[in-house]
Amino acid sequence: MTERRVLDIATQTLPRWKIFFILLLPLLIVGVCLHPSVARAATLGVVQPVTDCADLADVDLSAIGGPGSKVMSVREVVKGDVFCEVKGLLKPTVNFTVLLPINSWTQRYLQVGCGGLCGRVLLQLDGAAGCTPLNNSGFVIAATDMGHAAGEANFGNNPQKRRDFAFRSVHLTAVATKKLISAYYGRGPTYNYFSGCSDGGREALGEAQRYPTDFNGIIAGAPVTVFQTHKALDHGWNAMSNTDASGNAIITARQLPMIHKAVLAQCDAQDGQKDGLISDPQNCHFDPSVLSCADLSADNIAGQDCLSEMQISTLRKIYGGPRDAVTGQRLTVGGPLPGSELAWAGLFVPKKTGDLNYSQSVALSTLKYLNFEKNPPVSYSLKDLKFTQQTLVELTRLHPLYDASNPDLRSFYAAGGKLILWHGWADPSISPLNTLAYHQALAQTMGTVTRDKFERLYMLPGVYHCSTGEGPSLVDFLTPMLGWVEQGKVPDGVVSYQATVEQKNKIASKPLQGGMKLDYIAEDAPSRPVFPYPDYAVYRGKGDDRQATSYERKRLAVVPASYPWLGDNLFKPYQFMN
Repeated sequence: MTERRVLDIATQTLPRWKIFFILLLPLLIVGVCLHPSVARAATLGVVQPVTDCADLADVDLSAIGGPGSKVMSVREVVKGDVFCEVKGLLKPTVNFTVLLPINSWTQRYLQVGCGGLCGRVLLQLDGAAGCTPLNNSGFVIAATDMGHAAGEANFGNNPQKRRDFAFRSVHLTAVATKKLISAYYGRGPTYNYFSGCSDGGREALGEAQRYPTDFNGIIAGAPVTVFQTHKALDHGWNAMSNTDASGNAIITARQLPMIHKAVLAQCDAQDGQKDGLISDPQNCHFDPSVLSCADLSADNIAGQDCLSEMQISTLRKIYGGPRDAVTGQRLTVGGPLPGSELAWAGLFVPKKTGDLNYSQSVALSTLKYLNFEKNPPVSYSLKDLKFTQQTLVELTRLHPLYDASNPDLRSFYAAGGKLILWHGWADPSISPLNTLAYHQALAQTMGTVTRDKFERLYMLPGVYHCSTGEGPSLVDFLTPMLGWVEQGKVPDGVVSYQATVEQKNKIASKPLQGGMKLDYIAEDAPSRPVFPYPDYAVYRGKGDDRQATSYERKRLAVVPASYPWLGDNLFKPYQFMN
């Protein structure tokens, strides 16, 4: 009997409420909306300005940033819609930009974070693909350069610039922007949001921890929770582990597809579907020895279709993460997970021997100018970095300044704050284990029941650092956050979409207000649901595997109870350094 015939019989014999339930059941099981536009935010009325854009030049910011703080420029700009653009300076050197819609403000403020070591005002937003309120230019949006200029590698020589980068710039930008909003519209925002990824994720968590009433909703993607160990030890370890005695790379980008293929051969099918993605990389225990040239035929060439013993040893070090040279104990939460290999190129694996890579650059920059109370000599190099418990102790002295790993969010929770954490499982830069450890620390500090009242964690299979990857990387966490804050709708499953080749290459996105670019979702983009950790999506075994409706919810078979390392205490409550 056909499925259509069964349905016809059911509609003739069942009560209407049961028929409705049957038709609705697939959506309830999947637990997601079929498109971001379905998960709608509350409709808030448009508020018009009560003064001219030019009048904002007279707003006094000295009480916020100190004497000399001021509005530097104001102008009306036309970029799709019309905005009042304000650029300001908070002393001594914090620059920020605010974009205020002239005809479409719906009472919301969104501040966006920046990545890396910042150094410029960048209106960039991940994790909000296709968000309707953003498309409609309904937010006032602001961002800051964090108090220094791009290329100013030694800004850490200045104690004030250290403080500005650590926390002050983000907070004062929020305070200054709210004052400008009140002056322009005659009232403040009804709801305040912050969204950032990478260092922007650190900035996001720092706001929840230090200034719990600045924002109602905070979205932190791939956050650098432990800045000190990540920049110095994670990047330093990966760069040094992949460098031989002559200074050459041991593994280059040429070997990465071969390694990734071997990882998939071992772990791809663990979730019941061979799709090029690893849904649970924590439980993928890849053995690099399967690529050993010694175990293959004599026709194999090291570095082309097999790996030398030195390359295999290096691969084990990278996966294992930084360890004490004497005891072998972990110096960070962990290294990149299996499935992330293709994204190593250019990060800590050069595209060809002799190329510099990002990990070398960022580790050296922070070690020389930011990580220590007293900067090392100018001649300091990565060869001087010792992977020991003593180095970890020295790095933790500035942990209360830079890090955003304090799990005591009682004040944020009491203020009604909501938090969404998200991370790509295939992130090669910041190990996803860091975000999992923080999620776990929240429960240990506040209790699981309390944590689950205000926080959600989403892990995205096959997604790299903040965006792109083999997996569906286009996702909108902002709309569910609006629903949570404004209407009390607790987020559950969301739909992620596959990026186009152009989007993966960062050459195609939709222009948004003030030059911000918003990722769009292609008409026929493959989709897959993402559920709050530790649940994940598995293919039902029938239906189009390119559609979210063909997936169902499942709990991970094994959920680690802890992530032991020598810096465990960094994920416990602490007093901030100001």
